[in-house]
Amino acid sequence: MKKSPGHKEMPEHKIKEHRLRKRLKVEIDGELIADSEDVIEVDEDGSPPRYYFPRSDVKMDKLQRSATTTECPFKGVAHYFSVHLPGNDYRDAVWTYEDPYAEHLALKDRLAFYDDKIKQIRIASEA
Repeated sequence: MKKSPGHKEMPEHKIKEHRLRKRLKVEIDGELIADSEDVIEVDEDGSPPRYYFPRSDVKMDKLQRSATTTECPFKGVAHYFSVHLPGNDYRDAVWTYEDPYAEHLALKDRLAFYDDKIKQIRIASEA
């Protein structure tokens, strides 16, 4: 497994991952898209908390893979999905790390949602 160049070059940059001990749901435009008790919260310097869901707990039929990729020096190459719902398309609003760097292997194949790209998103927890 390849090591992250970002952590080596910028050791002061912190990324903390932890599994939540509660159920989390994602609703977009009032439609349930993800529902899981196996969510990893990622707190990264300079970014809002992000929640990574296993694919098995996401309605993948509502997502369409796009050609977009970006590279994070800490986590690896991100691949994107768009969310298609009646009346709204949210381009590149979901991402995944399919081959993350060794330091973030727990994120492999999980999906995270850009709450700032989606107008009507609700990420809510159930105790």
